[in-house]
Amino acid sequence: MLFDGVCNLCNAAVDFIIRHDPKEYFLFASLQSPIGERWQKRCGVHQETIVLVENDRCYTASTAVLRIARRLQGWVKLLYVFILIPRPLRDALYAWIARHRYAWFGKRTTCRIPTPEEAARFLS
Repeated sequence: MLFDGVCNLCNAAVDFIIRHDPKEYFLFASLQSPIGERWQKRCGVHQETIVLVENDRCYTASTAVLRIARRLQGWVKLLYVFILIPRPLRDALYAWIARHRYAWFGKRTTCRIPTPEEAARFLS
């Protein structure tokens, strides 16, 4: 999963995913990292979206969020039902939140540094 490493909302989402992913299915890289930049080019995306790479396929925006949710433990997997909503509508809501994320949740001056416990989950 590629995420905006300076976005507080995105980092909180990574924390949430780590807590609700006991099978450690997800690995992470910031969009700003060299590996993140390579995957962005490969997926044809830019730094304004989350990217999930599964089975060598790229998913972005609301589809990425919902595909992540369905793999997590607990109630959050129920959110996958929203995949039934047409993607343009889901992505419009995603884009609106993405446009305001720094104003609402803040921004870090540097990318996230994983803790020693998290290090194996982050690609370098």
